[in-house]
Amino acid sequence: MIRSSRHPLAIGMASALSLAAGFAPAWAQETDHTSHHQEAKPAATQPPAKPVDPHADHAPTPPDKSSDDHGTMDHGNMDHGAMKHGAADTPRNDHSKIDHSTMDHSKMDHSGMDHSGMDHSGMDHASMGHQPAASQDLPATAEPHEPIPVITPADRAAAFKNLDDHVMHGTSIHSYWALDRLEAWDADEDGTGMAWEAKGWIGSDLNKIWFRSGGERSDGTTESADVEVLYGRAIEPWWDAVAGVRHDLGFGGGPSRTYAALGVIGLAPYKFEVEATAYLGESGQVGLAAEAEYEMLFTNRLIGQWLVEGEAWSKDDPAVGIGSGLSKVEAGFRLRYEFHRQFAPYVGVVWERAYGGTADQRRGQSGDIDDTRVVAGVRIWF
Repeated sequence: MIRSSRHPLAIGMASALSLAAGFAPAWAQETDHTSHHQEAKPAATQPPAKPVDPHADHAPTPPDKSSDDHGTMDHGNMDHGAMKHGAADTPRNDHSKIDHSTMDHSKMDHSGMDHSGMDHSGMDHASMGHQPAASQDLPATAEPHEPIPVITPADRAAAFKNLDDHVMHGTSIHSYWALDRLEAWDADEDGTGMAWEAKGWIGSDLNKIWFRSGGERSDGTTESADVEVLYGRAIEPWWDAVAGVRHDLGFGGGPSRTYAALGVIGLAPYKFEVEATAYLGESGQVGLAAEAEYEMLFTNRLIGQWLVEGEAWSKDDPAVGIGSGLSKVEAGFRLRYEFHRQFAPYVGVVWERAYGGTADQRRGQSGDIDDTRVVAGVRIWF
């Protein structure tokens, strides 16, 4: 009997090698993915595959109180259709490389989102409701947040107690008196000349009594002098309307004249002091006198005063040397130094010229129709 040359041990080893060659590659080459996916099922019983959510396994990022913390981000309502995640090797849960310029934030829940590492350059915060309420635009028909209440008479009375005309304007009596010009000059033929102009008032802010006077003397003889007494009523800030009487004194053998006066006194724009007065005489004579004065401060004490004045009359009055039309114009500049506000000496230059019928009368009396003189004087007020 022929015995088999195969030893049982050899037969066992051959069987093991045979199994290793035929069956081992099917199971030995598989990787254990049980930690990531469920066990594969036959194709006949496996349900259809569901879309994989790339953020399904993201753990919520702990809120960072030191940055713009919106809480945990709810990706369930996010529209990632146009979302760009950058490179394929972007670390999981790393939002620093996410392009938010095309993200639809209208469905995002920012209650727990941590923006500390996100790029906000393309985000539209206006539509996300992050703007303060005060900076958001309101419809044209919307009511204001804090409407201003209408001011009532009771509110005014509470804010300004005892406010009436007497308190606003004052009822106390004040006064002002000024010798605005008291000057002298050296005349060529008539020796020394002298002139004055004074004004003053007494009363309250609304009602005043005005006094005005002016005149000239030449070689010791008074050639002209007038006095005016006027009632003044404030009509505008810095403006008074005046009405009263003017009396021309009859010096030098001439007759006196009395006129009704009506005019204004005030401070025009650019600080021009203006006086304009109309006169009505007994015989129907009508006259108009106007004066404008401007002061220029070189220093607080050195002050230049510009002055222009003129007169016009409707009729000839040879007895007092007045002709119809423009009677005369006088212009001058006086420079004063105020040692004290109430006392200021000055020097100046004055030019005067007669016109119309007044010039004709002066020519008939062999007089000059124009004159230029250097004056020196003093200004005093109290």
